[in-house]
Amino acid sequence: MSTAREPLLTFEPLIDAVTEGVEAAGWILSGLQKTTSQEYGGRWEGESSRSAYLFFHADAVDESVSVEAFLDETGRGIHGNLALVVEGPRLADLGDPRTALVTVATAARERLPPAYRAPVSLRLRLAHAGQSAEAATVELRIKLRIPEAALGAGRDAVSALASTAVRAFERLLEHPEVRRYGVRR
Repeated sequence: MSTAREPLLTFEPLIDAVTEGVEAAGWILSGLQKTTSQEYGGRWEGESSRSAYLFFHADAVDESVSVEAFLDETGRGIHGNLALVVEGPRLADLGDPRTALVTVATAARERLPPAYRAPVSLRLRLAHAGQSAEAATVELRIKLRIPEAALGAGRDAVSALASTAVRAFERLLEHPEVRRYGVRR
């Protein structure tokens, strides 16, 4: 059992730290999926990895919004990220996806901690192959990678980072440009 300030080196303490931090921000763990992978070919041959996907929701936030974490342990160490996931409008209601991407990225720069890289993506999805493109649903996804420095600083640092990230995500949801894409708070 590691102390709160010892570096996080293994999977389960990382899961616990992220869960503790997100829950401290008022979100509830609604799902956890763990996987172990052992059969790789090519440059990964002989490697194994364990991964976890954590899903959180908040009663005070629209059900189309969630926070997800992806955590990974390989022979090279542990890694992870937190993501704000928003089920947005249909493509027909979105307008130009390029404009939406730039708009959400600009809002993320304004509302998220500047020290962290925050990739922004729009995912388009058709419920079935016979649908028109206009019927596609849009998912907005903004990620924050958990920095090596936080992992090295221990459980308390990762937990505090997760809480800070979720609160920043909440501020992002209140941004007028993000709300315009169907986010209700």
